[in-house]
Amino acid sequence: MPDGMTFETIPEALLTDCAQLVKANSIEGNKKDNLTVIFTPADNLKKTGDMAVGQVSFHNDKRVKRVHVSKRENPIVNRLNKTKVERVVDHEQEKIDRLKAEHALRRQAAAEKKKADLELARQREAEKAARSYDSLFNVEEDEDEASKPHKSVKELEEDFM
Repeated sequence: MPDGMTFETIPEALLTDCAQLVKANSIEGNKKDNLTVIFTPADNLKKTGDMAVGQVSFHNDKRVKRVHVSKRENPIVNRLNKTKVERVVDHEQEKIDRLKAEHALRRQAAAEKKKADLELARQREAEKAARSYDSLFNVEEDEDEASKPHKSVKELEEDFM
């Protein structure tokens, strides 16, 4: 499935095409009309040891999609068979690659969020310092004046004039 698509968002036209393909490739289904094809994710399948061969049930019936196929539509099947591509698939390696890519995206998003939070914290600290009265009396200036010799009142008046 493409990125961003979930089982619930699969278009109805795609489900119809898949149902036609399932009917065409089924030995019994190809001979019958008015079939219902059931689609569900693999993790929704429930198989217990006491079930017969080929029998399954579902954990959640809301995650099951049923598509009614009244009869085989050859134009759909022919169109799909023309675009058929057969390749050897290593499902385990594809899953590992997909998980690595998703992990890299999550890590990048987390780094960007951390950077944004740090910048926001700096801005808030700067605003807090600007509103604070702590820097009103600077200690360094007081120390500089304390190290200078004090002038008498008479000297200050003379300097004034």
